[in-house]
Amino acid sequence: MRENMTPEPVAQSELIGMASPADKGDLVLSLYLYRITENSEARRNEMQARGSGMLQFPPMAVDLHYILTPYSSADLHSRTLDEHVIIGRAMQVLHDHAIVRGGYLQGSLAESNEELRVVVESLPVDILTGLWNFGDMPYKMSLPIRVGPVNIDSTRLKSTTRVVERHIKLEEKG
Repeated sequence: MRENMTPEPVAQSELIGMASPADKGDLVLSLYLYRITENSEARRNEMQARGSGMLQFPPMAVDLHYILTPYSSADLHSRTLDEHVIIGRAMQVLHDHAIVRGGYLQGSLAESNEELRVVVESLPVDILTGLWNFGDMPYKMSLPIRVGPVNIDSTRLKSTTRVVERHIKLEEKG
């Protein structure tokens, strides 16, 4: 997002960040994680080999649900237009980068060669306004998105031993 939205319409990349809409500080575009759900379609059932003699239980696949909210410090007459330009550009970036992989991922996500899908969610207005339960803050135009599946590794391990020899005994019947 930062790479594709600066210097226009956002002047500096530091003005795009993760924050609650209630605590957005000086951000121009905030990304707020409001919900995490298990992704049963991406669930894995197979144990993962972890070195010699160890198996790790399968990871849990989750989807991350965010709202993306633009903010402008412009005067009242041009504030709404600025925010429309910011959210419009964010939508273009999300559309052009609907699958996130490789160098855009960090930490264990980058190490595992995972791919994350970014989908703009279609939420009814009453649900979207319900997300804005931040005291007396009025609703602001926001874009709900879903990112996933993100695999969360299990901490459970199981020791195993390899089969190193076998014995077959054949007997004749009758």
